[in-house]
Formats: sequence, structure tokens, C-alpha cells
Amino acid sequence: MAQAKAEIARRGLVVTVTKAYYALVNSQRKYVTAQMALDQGKRFLSISQDLERGGEVAHSDVVKSQLQYATQEQVFREAKLSMENARLDLAVLLFSDFDENFQVVDDLQLTPTLPPFTDIQAMAMRENPDVRAAMEAVRGARSDVLIARQAFLPTLTVDVDYGLEANQIGWRTRVAAAPEAGRLPSVGYFLTGSLNLPVWDWGARKSKLRQAEIKREQANVELSAAQRQLLRNLSATYQEAQTAREQVDSLRQSADLAAESLRLNTLRYQAGEATVLDVVDAQTSLIQARNSFDDSEVRYRVALANLQTLTGRF
Repeated sequence: MAQAKAEIARRGLVVTVTKAYYALVNSQRKYVTAQMALDQGKRFLSISQDLERGGEVAHSDVVKSQLQYATQEQVFREAKLSMENARLDLAVLLFSDFDENFQVVDDLQLTPTLPPFTDIQAMAMRENPDVRAAMEAVRGARSDVLIARQAFLPTLTVDVDYGLEANQIGWRTRVAAAPEAGRLPSVGYFLTGSLNLPVWDWGARKSKLRQAEIKREQANVELSAAQRQLLRNLSATYQEAQTAREQVDSLRQSADLAAESLRLNTLRYQAGEATVLDVVDAQTSLIQARNSFDDSEVRYRVALANLQTLTGRF
């Protein structure tokens, strides 16, 4: 049971490190997105200023682009701060001397596949440490019941002593009190036996037996609850991972469409067919789509880590 509880702690540590690791990866991605948005805002500001000098747009477009650029600059600073804080959080978990000199690998694109639910369920029934700890608790409670029942039986104790009992060392020695007897054997043995019949304390022993039986029933109930809770958590965690996996594909497509929308709206604005609000909305949509896509990939990885706490590695 202690080994099962240690395994629970180890798997919980894996989830904690996984969350911190991909939080840093995600913050780095958002930092890159904020930097890209800042560059796009600067480029759009330059475009609007050039169009204003040519008399093609009003000065309000330049003001709007300046405000958008200032907002993106602030978002960029916040993204940099979040990335540095995420690095500190991961360093606390990884190094005892708080070393920040490390790099993380962005492997979110290498998304592992999700096994079928039947395989996941079989692994959970075989490898889940919570159920294993509950089963060991039941075994211990059954042993306590057997011990309590054996206390009603008579006990026979036998002690055998063999050795030297003389004031001289030797197999045959002369007794000082009777020298005329000559040399006598000095090595001997004796046997002591005792029979204990529990008669007067049967009430206390019966109470201990009842307590052991109650603990056994409690352990059985806890085992049943652990098994049902495992099925519930397994189903919920699997659905979470499955939903996150489907969301990754959908949000990847949304990010591609948002990038294409920004490109087209920028061209339309330069041609005088779109307003500055169209371009600003396209920029905002692209940032949100990219960040949502990055969050979805991290969500899927964390969901897999939570699922592996129930099933073990797959």
C-alpha cells in the first residue's frame, strides 16, 4: 500500500512538471505571437501614414493604427513578463539550486495519439495506484480479522534450554560439594511448557474481532468506491483529452484562416476597399486564433498527463 501511495505521488509530480513545462512553451509561443503582432502593427502604422500623406485616408486612420500599435506593444511586454515567470516556475521544480540556465523543446506539434477507450480502461484496471492501494488495504484488514479470530484459540508455548550449568568449563567436571562422586556431566537441558486458555477475556477479544470486521467492511466499501471513482475519472479525463484533440485541428484551421483574412484585409485597405477597423479586427482575430490554438495544444498534452495518472504511461 505504501508503494502504491508513492506511485500516486510520483504520477502527481509528473502532472505538475508537465503543466509547468508546457506553460513555459506556451508562453514562448505567445511571446512570438505578440512580437509578430507588434511588427504587423508597426507595418500597418507605416502604411496608414503613407496613405495619409497621399491623401487617400483620413488622419483618424493614423490615430487608430497608433492606438492599435500602442496596445500591441503593451501586450508584448506582458507576454515577455509571463514567459519569464513561467521559466522561474519550472526552474523551481527542476533544480535544487534554482538554475535558470536551461532550454525547453517545443514538441507540441508532435502530438501523441490517443489510444482507444477499451485499451485505456484495461490499463487503468491493471495499473491504477489508487485501486491498488485500496486492494492492499482490504488485504490488511482481512489479515487483522484472522489475527483477531486466532486470539480465541488456546496457545501452547514450549521453551527448551540446553547448556552448561557448572562452575567449571567442560563436558564432565568434579562437583566441589561432592568430590567423592567423581566427574559428573555438566551439560544438561530442561523443557518448560505452558498452555494458555482464554476464558475470562472473551468479551475484550470479541470486541477486537468486531472492530477488525468493521475495518474490513470499511476497506471493502472504500475499494468499491475507488473502483467506481476510477471509472468516472477515466471517462471524464478521456473525454477531456478527446475533446482537446478535436479542438486542436479546428483551431489550427481557424488560425490559418485568420492569417489569410489579415493579409486580404491589408491588401484591400491599401487599395481603398476596406476600412481601418477591418484591418484592426483582422489583427485582433489573428492574435486570438493563434493563442487559442496554442492553448488547445497545451490542453491536450495536460489532458494526456492527467489520463496517464490513472493508467500509467502509454
